[in-house]
Amino acid sequence: MADYIIVGAGPAGCVLANRLSEDPGNSVLLLEAGGKDWHPLIHMPAGFAKMTKGIASWGWSTVPQKHMKGRVFWYTQAKVVGGGSSINAQIYTRGNARDYDAWEKEEGLAGWGYRDVLPYFKRAENNQRFANDFHGDQGPLGVSNPISPLPICEAYFRAGQEMGIPFNPDFNGASQEGVGYYQLTQKNARRSSASVAYLKPIGARKNLTVRTDVLVTRVVIEKGRAIGVEIVDKPGGEKTILRAEREVIVSSGAIGSPKLLMQSGIGPADHLKSVGVTPVHDLPGLGSNMQDHLDLFVIAECTGDHTYDNYAKLHRTLWAGLQYLLLKKGPVASSLFETGGFWYADPT
Repeated sequence: MADYIIVGAGPAGCVLANRLSEDPGNSVLLLEAGGKDWHPLIHMPAGFAKMTKGIASWGWSTVPQKHMKGRVFWYTQAKVVGGGSSINAQIYTRGNARDYDAWEKEEGLAGWGYRDVLPYFKRAENNQRFANDFHGDQGPLGVSNPISPLPICEAYFRAGQEMGIPFNPDFNGASQEGVGYYQLTQKNARRSSASVAYLKPIGARKNLTVRTDVLVTRVVIEKGRAIGVEIVDKPGGEKTILRAEREVIVSSGAIGSPKLLMQSGIGPADHLKSVGVTPVHDLPGLGSNMQDHLDLFVIAECTGDHTYDNYAKLHRTLWAGLQYLLLKKGPVASSLFETGGFWYADPT
């Protein structure tokens, strides 16, 4: 039995495990359906390009999408310690300050204005370049600028400026508008995931247990209270109940969390009954109304060796690997997404 059981070792789960286990009086059990973040591609920044299908992913796809002519899309969701922070493109971009302020002013969410949340962003950061009113350099999460950006990045900036879009050296600073280099969750040319930042430094804590390859099938509820979880720790294995003395915390992602809650009898009662789940708590809306953005690509042909496609040739791939191993530079140290921009759909 543990005081706290956390289901899902993604970014939220890793942070919660760290904070709760700071108190030696708390016993914390962190459960992850995936494996440990041992794969070398996880820690090489460019390795994420190979991670989104198969390795460290659930392998899910969408249902046919009505507004995309019935197409089915691969839907990457991490299945590994560190969650999405272990397999994503490492881009570190906060939400726009005005969105946080709108939450506070228009939705009445006191304490969620940008000036309220900014100290927590700063507290998390170990920024390798900035330490100012908008950035911290004493936190656990490594943040840095691209190490070896391609020269074509400068051409992109010039093109933006010719269109009246200014260069911005810091999207997470005083203003987000403009074109510039992305900041990345990297430190010393390696990915700085939630696992690396929040779990690795506390591996010796006796009151924290991390179990991997454990599938949680439901939250166990008695008399209206979550008292533990039901797990299967190997394919075809028997179900076991683990009890929590204080809380069960569900941090299984945008898909995994509502799925687990519905499997536990929490959700729209009529829907649960229709799929053979006995409702425990009627919660309309759970599992609905998710919105996600699309990736839309514009592909342009370049004359000359200006892009990372150049490294698809075997001898250059080998050279890139040596650059990274010996110097911690070159394309393997890149997230491959080095530049970006924020501008107005309607400048008026």
